[in-house]
Amino acid sequence: MFLARFIQYIKFEKRYSPHTVSAYESDLDQFTRFLNNPGNATVAPEPIITHPDQISYHDIRNWMVELIDQKLTARSVNRKMATLRKYFKFLLQEGVITQNPTSKIRSQKIPKHLPVVVEGESLAKMLDDDKIFSDDFPGLRDKLVVEMLFGTGMRLAELLGLKDSDINDYEGTLKVLGKRNKERIIPINTELRILLGRYSELKKSENFHNNSLTLIVTNKGADAYPKLIYLIVQKYLSNISTQNKRSPHVLRHTFATSLLNNGADLNSIKELLGHANLSATQIYTHNSVERLKSIYKQAHPKA
Repeated sequence: MFLARFIQYIKFEKRYSPHTVSAYESDLDQFTRFLNNPGNATVAPEPIITHPDQISYHDIRNWMVELIDQKLTARSVNRKMATLRKYFKFLLQEGVITQNPTSKIRSQKIPKHLPVVVEGESLAKMLDDDKIFSDDFPGLRDKLVVEMLFGTGMRLAELLGLKDSDINDYEGTLKVLGKRNKERIIPINTELRILLGRYSELKKSENFHNNSLTLIVTNKGADAYPKLIYLIVQKYLSNISTQNKRSPHVLRHTFATSLLNNGADLNSIKELLGHANLSATQIYTHNSVERLKSIYKQAHPKA
């Protein structure tokens, strides 16, 4: 009952994305299973805990230890703890509980990793190569996917959520709905505008039965889905990169790093990426420092 109320709250009042709501449901279901059967959280036994006020700090701490023992990353553990914090904060506001058992839970320290990027110039050359992408609808759609991710730095979910009406060809901009339903405007370059025009015309000529309003669609005209975008990006990045990680987010990192290397200031990059604070954007400065070190070692006689 309480879980259902919480899910309704984040879905309709907080207006979280379907992906986020699904993640919250999964985390809370996993936690409930652990509480009712700590020895085997994959089995759903008879309920032992019937009210949230029976849940203690130690229960949550024990689940945290269980997750760590399962070799989950610190980031994954922290995300699940964030779900519990949100849930119990909601219960406290609703008067269901009188104390928040997550108040003493501390987040795991996340090791800092440099963002994985591909070489911007190689990527640009690949996109300009007419032999790489076919002239039919799938080929043009694939090229648009890679161009959009590299040319705007948008997230995967933002790309999937784009509608035809979000493109303003006259202004040369597009409207993106980011995290927490925060809208931002991103400029698009001339080549991308031309590509969008070609894609839109070809999309109309395909006469898809469902007439989806979503910008990126499948070969049959249905709304695109995450795995499709991953497969597209992996396919084309394999032409220029041998690294294992070839995801849509690599193109977002490449977008930000390219801007920084070419003189863009951090605040502008922050706005383009839709970051809530500057600290999230500052990680890209490390890549630039490493690049400068590499240039120094190659060029300086005393290096």
